[in-house]
Amino acid sequence: MSDDPFNAPTSADAPEDAQLRATIRRLGRLLGDTVRAFEGPRVFEIIEEIRRISVDFHYGEGESDRRALENALEKLSPAEGLHVARAFSYFSHFANIAESEEQIRRSRALRVADGAPEPGSLDDALAKAQAAGLSGPEIAAFFNAACVSPVLTAHPTEIRRKSIMLREIAIAGLLRGGADDRLTPDERADVDDKLERAVLGLWQTTLLRRMKLTVDDEVENGLSYYDYTFLDRLPRLYGRLEDRVAALGGDVSASDFLRVGSWIGGDRDGNPFVDAAVLRRTLAAHHARIVAFYRDQIAKLSAELPLSTRV
Repeated sequence: MSDDPFNAPTSADAPEDAQLRATIRRLGRLLGDTVRAFEGPRVFEIIEEIRRISVDFHYGEGESDRRALENALEKLSPAEGLHVARAFSYFSHFANIAESEEQIRRSRALRVADGAPEPGSLDDALAKAQAAGLSGPEIAAFFNAACVSPVLTAHPTEIRRKSIMLREIAIAGLLRGGADDRLTPDERADVDDKLERAVLGLWQTTLLRRMKLTVDDEVENGLSYYDYTFLDRLPRLYGRLEDRVAALGGDVSASDFLRVGSWIGGDRDGNPFVDAAVLRRTLAAHHARIVAFYRDQIAKLSAELPLSTRV
């Protein structure tokens, strides 16, 4: 039995990628432990055998390795094949999460090391604008007149579930929090416990949808992106932009240059299931989501600012 279940070949073989490789091993070990605990030792051994043969084929790429892999897969029953497919799918997801978090970590470390703005960041763009000879008021005038509208497009064939994405986001957050060197042993153990439960929850969640999405389902899925992207991040972007440009002598306090759009639930040209009633429900759903967000923010603000008229 391997000490590193699901330790499939990754792009993290270089010595400088040791931390990334360790994270992938850690997630693979948790996945292996979950499979062994909830599907049984036999299923775990089957998946491990497929993994070992796959590794041999990856590095050897010989005819015998290919035949060995084909023979191992052909012997699988439908139920066993499903377990193998799910295990490797989840491991691939975990590797992507680990690589994404490692890129973020390296980018932050680079910024701290040389003090330069991250390529592609707001600070980087403003620095380039200054280098091109634009003044603060000129930069502010651009943002006050600009209108950028990223549009969410409708994908009726999207089969990845919202619950899967939310669990993956939770795992990424736990990896990020667990990398803090200031954690006490108890705090680190708590993060490890939460990560173990997150992997377990993901394994017990169905990867694919079993029912065809309605347009209302697509609208709800699209709106779910707002909760952890636009609604939270756009105000931060505007605040950061106002501060940066103000330091250059410009004023963009009234700018709303970035406006999010969506075709989902309103694509009257390409989706035969979208009619006037669907469009009205879509607008009502957007309205309700925004109002709920602002009510939540007001409640948080009231807790942060318990001001008294006597003071």
